[in-house]
Amino acid sequence: MLSTLRRRLTLSHSLPLIVVIPLIGIALVYVLQTQVLLANLSASLTSQAVILGELTTGLPFVWFDPQVAQTFVERVGPRLDAEVYLIDPESKLLASTDPAVQGRLGQPVDLPGLSDALAGHLSVKVAYNGAARAEVTSVLVPVLAPDRSLLGVLSLSTPVPGGFEGFQRVRNLVVGILGIGLVVGALMGRILAINLERPVREVTQGIVRLAHGEKLQPLSEAGPEELRTLIRNFNSLVERQRDLEQARRQLVANLVHELGRPLGAMRSAIQALQAGADRGESLRRELLEGIEEEIERLRRLLEDLAHLQDSALGALELNRRPVAIQDWLGVILGPWREDAQRKGLAWESRIPDSLPSVSLDPDRMAQALGNLLSNAIKYTPTGGGIFVSAGVEGGETWIRVSDTGPGIDLQEQEQIFSPFFRGRAGGRFPQGMGLGLSIARDLVVAHGGRIEVSSTPGKGSQFTLWLPLSA
Repeated sequence: MLSTLRRRLTLSHSLPLIVVIPLIGIALVYVLQTQVLLANLSASLTSQAVILGELTTGLPFVWFDPQVAQTFVERVGPRLDAEVYLIDPESKLLASTDPAVQGRLGQPVDLPGLSDALAGHLSVKVAYNGAARAEVTSVLVPVLAPDRSLLGVLSLSTPVPGGFEGFQRVRNLVVGILGIGLVVGALMGRILAINLERPVREVTQGIVRLAHGEKLQPLSEAGPEELRTLIRNFNSLVERQRDLEQARRQLVANLVHELGRPLGAMRSAIQALQAGADRGESLRRELLEGIEEEIERLRRLLEDLAHLQDSALGALELNRRPVAIQDWLGVILGPWREDAQRKGLAWESRIPDSLPSVSLDPDRMAQALGNLLSNAIKYTPTGGGIFVSAGVEGGETWIRVSDTGPGIDLQEQEQIFSPFFRGRAGGRFPQGMGLGLSIARDLVVAHGGRIEVSSTPGKGSQFTLWLPLSA
């Protein structure tokens, strides 16, 4: 019965109404009956009884002759919505309009509140036992002679049909209104349950489709804040899946390109050697050096892919030890200086001798700095220059690589550290796997540092690597 979320939500919204509305109805009927209708009826009967009592005060003979008393009540009774009783000071019934007590005329009676009335006090009594047709309101008024002696007691009691016909209609009206409210509340509860269940169902179906590898579209945010947060996170998951799929396709395309180029070059060199190029010493040496360069390029590609795998698995480990930055940079920068000068680039480095030692993994940090230098050399045209500097500022050591290459567009500066990113054709980063800066950033962050970039299109770029002095 409650196997679906919609049914449970409908019940959760309707159950309070089902319990509360009947209780409100019972309380409202009780209040109307006891505090409104019976109170008004008692006030009306009291007013009639007082007037009738004053009338009998001027007719004292009514209290001394039972026959005259009966004639009196029979004449005034039809004009009242109540049964009339005349009781003498000895509690004997003198006269009554109630046929049910005609046989008790002249006999003592025991009415609720009679003792108070005989003592000279007005008495109003309501007999209530929970059933409307069994309720009786009685008013007993003591009638006093001019000398303040008690002539008797006048009692008015509501006849059962006349006193509660109006109340029955009011009670039915209240029950009808509450019933309508219960139905409307149940319908609103169902509508609310549907509105809550719909976004949950959409997210659930989206997760099922995601698990089956289907293509997904972002969901519209609707419902309360908690559901909107759930949908927002689901949309983020969908967007991340798209990014991962795009990254996967980009990785495959880049791998095909980056593997195909050195393999093709090595195949051409091997074919040339097989065709007799090995007879010439200089040509053979040139071809073998080319093969060695392509193998080195493949080795770097494998290192980049291995780093990418470590980052994905969270397995990046550092072998830290205190390293003197100026000595370490002297060893690292040598080969890159040769590469830059071989390409026809000006090279300048400014490394102070007073640089402190820093706790780092020298091999990993050499890879990060090497990626920055490799990009600077690769994308700076012949005749340009590379400038490397270092220093200490605010409890951090910095190493800066500047070039006079084509620069980086401001929009691309926000994406260059993303894996597989390759810039527009003709600009910076149009080739390669798009992993160099991403790997450099990961390695520096793993050391507790950061990389900053500053670039102006057409005027070059500047990458600054910051490392904390304390590990």
